[in-house]
Amino acid sequence: MASAHTHQNFRPIAASGVSSHKLSTTRPTRLHFPPRSFKLRSIAVKTNQNLKWAVRLSLVDQSSPPQSTVDVEWLVGFLYDDLPHLFDDQGIDRTAYDEQVKFRDPITKHDTISGYLFNISMLKMVFRPDYQLHWVKQTGPYEITTRWTMVMKFMLLPWKPELVFTGTSVMGINPENGKFCSHLDLWDSIKNNDYFSLEGFLDVLKQLRIYKTPDLETPKYQILKRTANYEVRRYSPFIVVETNGDKLSGSTGFNDVAGYIFGKNSKTEKIPMTTPVFTQAYDNELKKVSIQIVLPLDKDMSSLPDPNQETLDLRKVEGGIAAVLKFSGKPTEDIVREKEKELRTSLIRDGLRPKIGCLLARYNDPGRTWSFIMRNEVLIWLEEFSLDS
Repeated sequence: MASAHTHQNFRPIAASGVSSHKLSTTRPTRLHFPPRSFKLRSIAVKTNQNLKWAVRLSLVDQSSPPQSTVDVEWLVGFLYDDLPHLFDDQGIDRTAYDEQVKFRDPITKHDTISGYLFNISMLKMVFRPDYQLHWVKQTGPYEITTRWTMVMKFMLLPWKPELVFTGTSVMGINPENGKFCSHLDLWDSIKNNDYFSLEGFLDVLKQLRIYKTPDLETPKYQILKRTANYEVRRYSPFIVVETNGDKLSGSTGFNDVAGYIFGKNSKTEKIPMTTPVFTQAYDNELKKVSIQIVLPLDKDMSSLPDPNQETLDLRKVEGGIAAVLKFSGKPTEDIVREKEKELRTSLIRDGLRPKIGCLLARYNDPGRTWSFIMRNEVLIWLEEFSLDS
């Protein structure tokens, strides 16, 4: 399939009194300290996404830190530069980690740097991960937290399903040598982030199901967050040709918008087909509807031919942040309205501000695709969204 995802590594001004800065191209010499015992303990962290206490294993005691000259601000900048190489040929700098670094996520644990690097290599081989770093912040005297998105394709299955995980990593620093001594991953999509999490294992399994996405161009988006019920995406601008529709699940007007790309325009120009087909409702009752086809991303408003029909319009969608609920099966009107209600309820419960109306995205030709592998999505634009937590 053609990938619709875009990614970049954001480097905002760091919070908690830590500022981002340009790193030197050479690594400074590691600081050495006289032997000192530092205290390790199991402490608890309250995760924002589910308000559940998750055990953080073997991190440095943050309550009464020993005297140390570790430059945590430098380490924040180091992670901004190093973590984007997590799954590429360069890889991360292993000298930044203790030999006995403890790694935990809901379904994996390792207690050495060798095990940690083996886990990275295994993911590269089996899943082809795309790691996107959003921010890095100091969250304790000897603690740094990162927020990330990881999109992976499971290469061992014929349909190569896409798995998405978003969350935070809490990294403990050894105050004696300035190296990372622990790494705890917390997923946004589950409540129980303790190892071994059955909920986490089931979250992996459910993403292995088949969704058929045609090998056609789609609007570009970046997945910012994936919860148990929906994704939050940042969409780049795109252009649609649209006309009035009758209902969200309807096809009224489709032949007109399809005709435009098949050559019924002022230049008789044939324009490549894309996916999905959108129907958009603009009101609370979901009755005022348009049907839309997305135009190729290399087109702009000045280069596109004019429609031959007065009922057709070209419009630039400015993009923005949308919450998305994916589902399979035939998208009947009752099902689509039920999914819209489910998504809106989840967003309000999570403290987000959904806009009026919604979109239905249909990726498949209903006459040529089995219903159980159809990819359908309900999208609701959000007033605002922050990845600060």
